[in-house]
Amino acid sequence: MPYVSKWRFARITARKARLLTDLIRNRPVEEAMDLLKFNKKRGAIMVAKVLKSAIANADEQEADTEKLFVQQSFCDDGPIMKRFQPKDRGKSHSIFKRMCHITIVVEEGTPKMTRKKRLSLELRRTRLRKKAEKEAKAGVKAAPSKEPETK
Repeated sequence: MPYVSKWRFARITARKARLLTDLIRNRPVEEAMDLLKFNKKRGAIMVAKVLKSAIANADEQEADTEKLFVQQSFCDDGPIMKRFQPKDRGKSHSIFKRMCHITIVVEEGTPKMTRKKRLSLELRRTRLRKKAEKEAKAGVKAAPSKEPETK
């Protein structure tokens, strides 16, 4: 069952927020939160708030928050506030203060992946497993050896 959260009339342009919503799509919730936490963009805070709200909605419906992933994340254009900046000789330049609607949908389960992405993920996991086994063997061999004592 999908759990939806929206922030309507967010004071950021949709173009800037779309970069962040595209970044977290089809990722586990913990990974998406980490990506947003360490992102330098101003909109990352806004998207993170919407994601936290979606997680809270899922938790309220008694979903397993450990198995959640971001199923959909998108950003639509909102209304535009039109303002004017006075200039010299009676002229004025228009300023558009754009807004957007940020929507995030989370769901339980595993994200849908392409075959290529699934294979690369499995390859990465096997490499990490081999590396951990190698370090464990090196750690076992290194433990019994003693360094000469200095007096």
